[in-house]
Amino acid sequence: MRFISETSSDGVREQLFTLGEIPGVLWTPEGAVGARPLVLMGHGGGQHKKAPGILWRAHRFVSELGYAVVAVDVPAHGDRPRVEEYDRIATENQARLEAGEELAPLIAAFQALVARQTVPEWRAVLDAVQEIEHVGAGPVGYWGVSLGCGLGVPFVAAEPRVRAAVLGLGGAPASAAAAAAITVPVEFLVQWDDERVPRARSLALFDALGSAEKSLHANPGKHGEIPAFELDSTVRFFSRHLG
Repeated sequence: MRFISETSSDGVREQLFTLGEIPGVLWTPEGAVGARPLVLMGHGGGQHKKAPGILWRAHRFVSELGYAVVAVDVPAHGDRPRVEEYDRIATENQARLEAGEELAPLIAAFQALVARQTVPEWRAVLDAVQEIEHVGAGPVGYWGVSLGCGLGVPFVAAEPRVRAAVLGLGGAPASAAAAAAITVPVEFLVQWDDERVPRARSLALFDALGSAEKSLHANPGKHGEIPAFELDSTVRFFSRHLG
């Protein structure tokens, strides 16, 4: 891991880094010393590690809970180079949409492909970040919706360090097997009028989760219209399960 810049704002320290070819950002309380809970955040499709929604939530987790937060650019997003294979799939999917195919299965297939790369990448990021003195090997949480859910479900299923997860705006049938392997507490967000992920698919994914403790938070509105007050619930959720 190589840190390439550092800034501070409102008591939050921000460090940009690279881990091999992976660009990422770590937020911690300014002046932090010793181990603390860590939340890994997965950004949405077409976004990046410092998208406004990621930044807003990260600052809340750091300033209110004293956590560390890490986010990285997924392949072909943010500061990462374009991927020829992904460009080809996007072009093919656009043609299939124009031919009348459903959007949700196309998104699900693409996310499953990307997850084969991101799951081991994110596990490597956790390894590296937890070696930093002001982060340490504390409990880990995960937050990710939309693409962050499609990639997050297999990650949470594979990573035993994750103790709690906030997921949502996703419903790929292919994720059902991974979802069944998730046993940690989950808060799951659904937009009732989601134009990208059919409501029935989201509810099916929630039902597939193997967690004994899981809660469904459904709100009216389209895919990108999660109410701001849901973040208050997320803060309480992580505080309850990560300390």
